[in-house]
Amino acid sequence: MHSCCVASNLHPGNPAPVPAEGLSIGQAAEACGLTIDTLRYWERAGLALWPTPRAVSGQRRYRERDLSWLMSLVMLRETGMSIAEIREVAELERRQDTQKDLLAVFEQHRDRVVQRLDTARRHLRAIEAKIAYFQAAVEQDAEDMPGAKSV
Repeated sequence: MHSCCVASNLHPGNPAPVPAEGLSIGQAAEACGLTIDTLRYWERAGLALWPTPRAVSGQRRYRERDLSWLMSLVMLRETGMSIAEIREVAELERRQDTQKDLLAVFEQHRDRVVQRLDTARRHLRAIEAKIAYFQAAVEQDAEDMPGAKSV
């Protein structure tokens, strides 16, 4: 495993402390802000780095490293990385000597995030201009009302 799967390298928060017996799928989903269905889907989609440990009863038990990786997946999804790209990251993480490939994946993703940020900034400027326009219009309407006091 590369250091990429270390929580602090991929997301700003640290997962909550996990008891020795691990967390149930519901508890893990809640801790990561996900649904149980999303966790199961991500496992079926090949996004887990290793098989999820199971209790004697057969129920999944998530450990701290599992939560750390899941929080990393949340961050990657929230920044727009596709499931296919995350699967590629997971596949590369499972193999040795793939740092160069992982670097390329993350550089490409960063470039797309920066492009979306630039677009969002342009849109925000347009929204701010509309707000300023309507604020001025509201103020003008208030001044034009009969009986309005001049200051």
